[in-house]
This record gives sequence, structure tokens and C-alpha cells, in this order.
Amino acid sequence: MSNKQSKASLENLKMQSANEVGVNLTNGYNGDITARQAGSVGGMMVKKMVESYEKGSNK
Repeated sequence: MSNKQSKASLENLKMQSANEVGVNLTNGYNGDITARQAGSVGGMMVKKMVESYEKGSNK
């Protein structure tokens, strides 16, 4: 996977995770969200990455 594909994939995962936890993110600057909201998005991303790895879909 190329670097551009990896970045696009992580961006997609971030937006999906934000939607699931109810945080409104935009493309670009999101400095107006709280640390709690940012942590919720990051935590959901990690949870999804771990689940994906455990299922073996990264092979």
C-alpha cells in the first residue's frame, strides 16, 4: 500500500469513527473540538484497528 493510500485509509477511518461517536469533523482544521472529543475519535480508531488485526484482515 502506498503512502497516499495509507493516509487516505486512515482519514476515512477517522471520519467513520468520528461519526460513530457523534463528533462533527471537517476536512482540514478541527482545532475547535475538545480534547475529550479528540480522544473519543482516537480511541474508536484504535479499537477498530485492533479488531481488524485480530480478524486477520490486514494480511
